[in-house]
Amino acid sequence: MTMATMPDTDEEGYLIEPQDWNEEVAEQLARQESIQLGADHWDAIRFMREYYAEHQVAPDARHVMKHLAERLGPDSRNALFELFPYGYVKQACKIAGMKRPRGWSTG
Repeated sequence: MTMATMPDTDEEGYLIEPQDWNEEVAEQLARQESIQLGADHWDAIRFMREYYAEHQVAPDARHVMKHLAERLGPDSRNALFELFPYGYVKQACKIAGMKRPRGWSTG
């Protein structure tokens, strides 16, 4: 895949238009964050995309944590932060094609 297929991003690397997202874009954004996407990453990302499609806003981290816990079990409280070690907003939101959330803590 060439860089020409990458949609426009802001100065921090977030997509300007979330509808430009697709799974190839996610792979490219993940590479920029040095993340190798596995099944649990995709589970979180797809949940985030579905939530965004329904609510037009990125889900709060606790919603994604709850979603992962339902699938991975109650001991997975920190799974989100293990999947995206540099932060939910910095990595998960970016890779899932969300606009940079304004005024959010990065926790």
